[in-house]
Amino acid sequence: MAKTRVEIVQQTLADWLAAASPAAHRLADDAPLAPGSTLTAHQARELWEDQAASRLLDVAARELRKTNQSFYTIGSAGHEQNGVLGALLRLDDPCLLHYRSGAFMMARARQLPGSDPILDTVRSFCACADDPISHGRHKVWGSRPLWVPPQTSTIASHLPKAYGLAYSLRRAHRLGIKNGVAADSIVLCSFGDASANHAAALAGINSARYAVRRGGQAPVLFLCEDNGIGISVETPRDWIRDSFSKLPHLAYFEADGTLEETWAAASQAIEHCRHARGPVFLHLRAVRLWGHAGTDIESSYRSAAEIEAIEARDPLLLNARRLVEAGAAAPDELREILRVLQRRVDDACTEVAGRPKLRSVEEVVRPLAPWDESAIRAVAAIQAEPAARAALFEDALPEQAGAPTKRTLGAHLNAALADEMLRFPEILLFGEDVGRKGGVYGVSAGLQKRFGPARCFDTLLDETTILGVAQGAGTAGLLPIPEIQYLAYLHNALDQLRGEACSLQFFSAGQFANPMVVRVQGLAYQKGFGGHFHNDNSVGALRDIPGLLLAVPSRGDDAAMILRGLVATARACGRVAVLLEPIALYHERDLHTEGDNGWLTDYPSPTWMLLPGEVGIYHEDAKDLLIVSYANGLRLSLRAARRLREAGIRARVLDLRWLNPLPLDAIHRHAAECGRVLVADECRATGGGVADAVIAALAESGFRGPLRSVRSVDTYIPLAAAANLVLLSEDQIVAAARDLAVT
Repeated sequence: MAKTRVEIVQQTLADWLAAASPAAHRLADDAPLAPGSTLTAHQARELWEDQAASRLLDVAARELRKTNQSFYTIGSAGHEQNGVLGALLRLDDPCLLHYRSGAFMMARARQLPGSDPILDTVRSFCACADDPISHGRHKVWGSRPLWVPPQTSTIASHLPKAYGLAYSLRRAHRLGIKNGVAADSIVLCSFGDASANHAAALAGINSARYAVRRGGQAPVLFLCEDNGIGISVETPRDWIRDSFSKLPHLAYFEADGTLEETWAAASQAIEHCRHARGPVFLHLRAVRLWGHAGTDIESSYRSAAEIEAIEARDPLLLNARRLVEAGAAAPDELREILRVLQRRVDDACTEVAGRPKLRSVEEVVRPLAPWDESAIRAVAAIQAEPAARAALFEDALPEQAGAPTKRTLGAHLNAALADEMLRFPEILLFGEDVGRKGGVYGVSAGLQKRFGPARCFDTLLDETTILGVAQGAGTAGLLPIPEIQYLAYLHNALDQLRGEACSLQFFSAGQFANPMVVRVQGLAYQKGFGGHFHNDNSVGALRDIPGLLLAVPSRGDDAAMILRGLVATARACGRVAVLLEPIALYHERDLHTEGDNGWLTDYPSPTWMLLPGEVGIYHEDAKDLLIVSYANGLRLSLRAARRLREAGIRARVLDLRWLNPLPLDAIHRHAAECGRVLVADECRATGGGVADAVIAALAESGFRGPLRSVRSVDTYIPLAAAANLVLLSEDQIVAAARDLAVT
């Protein structure tokens, strides 16, 4: 039977060690591996041991896969030189890692007495419930004690948050936040050469350079591990060097050679990043052995000669030769290291065979959406000093304004943001135009003047960067409130929420969190202005994100109380939340007739908040039918309810307030009391809103009354009066309710 490429590479190393002769002179442990190098013989042997451990774990993963015990075979073989970074960086330098980081993790764990990275890794790729980072949810490189937040896909989507974390370190340190990171710590972010072309990678690198250009700091070390290929697509020769070596505000270092040369380049890159506090790009040449993963048949796109040429550059073999020739180790010594490591790996594989796996839905989802209401209410009970609050509002407290000066939704949000920023100094408010301008619609007006540009600031025009900064700030211990200027713009960066922010607690079993409250300006009804980019009436993509809290206020008092509830939940439980703010209602004053001021409200006491499940009910005595709606649809539904009452139909109106999770208990209760349900959904008909979910939940729960919905047309929204042709209207709600009332 022909040998596999794994066996060939392993045998080549074994044969060389068996035939090699020791050097004539043995280096002392503290002697440099080469003249002028800071890498000692002892350090070089430790590095080779860590690299060998990573290699044997790769082999074990593939062997266990044959018996369906391992579920992950993307290995680190050929990338073992990244172990140098694992040895050189400090344990208080946060690291966001590429999936080929086995040697890095072995070397980093060496700095933590009592750790067992071999056993931990086997537990991870065997999906054991006691895997110390993800608890069996995924094979990820991560560790709370090692300050390695887990990454999942790592196809460049983690670069923006790596920049965000680096950007936030100084702010967190100045606030005295205890996050285990020192004032001079740096952030490492590793990725592959193919991933370097991804838009998220370019956004992360660009934002770090932009921060330095603007006079700020971004101590992030971008480690590009260049093996020349992305699965089967080759990277053009020198593409990485040509693309990144001459960019302003980005220091470039390259490692392409022996172990000590890699050590020297990495040492220089780390030192520069730590002291210059700016971004560094370290280009680390590598090879990829054995294909992309165990299922990848490399011979389908590479010739045998090409594969053999790559295997001849095996870093484990080259480093063994270097250690032996330099006198840092004898061949028998390296063979003994391999023997001991193999026994440890074998023992770990045997041990995990009987370890428990995730067995229930509850076990799987436990860290997805943590909820501790008592902790949330304790956070909400924290109040600013009355004197500080009086000074903030210049002795004109918003809740004491009185009925004659009731305010709009936008005004209440502005006051609520000020209150929250006063209560919690770790809050940062940022986005496009939120600082000096005060937001496109004035919602953040005056906040930069009150709290300073360190807490309320403008970002570059890139939603991926904005959400990356938010993730990094949250992981650093801050509480970010980023703004996305329009809902349509969020789609440019949705994976930063779906694939990154909302997955962190899940894949770290709650050990890491990036709490945030994302303010998104959106929805439609802007009287024909703006077109589809400024009138986006689709929330389906947000509702699809596991664990995301999604709230939509309709009135000013609700907006203030919902914001407080989201801030308290993010702070207490580490949750990621989106506050979708209806642009058309920011400055709306009237409800039924012009000048009636029916949409103005008083500012709620700072001690009041709203939490998921708490809905708004109007006309609770009405029982002919229930109209379920939210945002602009609520205002339309209340207008429709008035017309229906004049026609003898008494409609109760329920404001959902919460679109994810939906307040199903409240919906069921009020539906049972009314007997008929109409969902007035301002979002697109097909998957864009919540009507289908509400109706399905009622039908599946056994509700036997008639059900109906009215929704906006499934289209982009045009300009001018044509917008009214496709958006949900008051007349449609009235007509549907009349039909439903006689059903």
